[in-house]
Amino acid sequence: MEIERKYLISNPPMELTHYSFHKIEQAYLCTHPVVRVRRQDESFYLTYKGGGMMVREEYNLPLTKESYEHLLSKADGNVITKTRYLIPLECGLTCELDVFEGAFAGLIMAEVEFPDEQAAADFIAPDWFIKEVTTDPRYHNSYMSSLQLEKKDK
Repeated sequence: MEIERKYLISNPPMELTHYSFHKIEQAYLCTHPVVRVRRQDESFYLTYKGGGMMVREEYNLPLTKESYEHLLSKADGNVITKTRYLIPLECGLTCELDVFEGAFAGLIMAEVEFPDEQAAADFIAPDWFIKEVTTDPRYHNSYMSSLQLEKKDK
């Protein structure tokens, strides 16, 4: 079970290079239900996510690099790339700060995962979390993968 809240960020108040991070590439084979393939650094996964916004089922299965690349070629829509910084919060939780690259460069979002729904309800976001978008489907990566983006001339 995944319990998380999402926020838009405009300017993180810290130097991000001080935090550990992961390079992530992901694409979607299906968005209803969500079936995603992801490369996180040198690990590869197939993920199923059930319906819901803040609380939903999530299952991760490991893949080989070859399986990931094969499934990636079958994915629909945009491949999403981002750097995810792991920032400890004063409340003892971790902010997963996603700095998007490529087609979504300029977008910065924070996700905070919780042990239970009560902890999620009680969470008070830091001042640098600009706007909560947990229930806005436009900020789910699966939705973003399906956007028709303008081609940029080189």
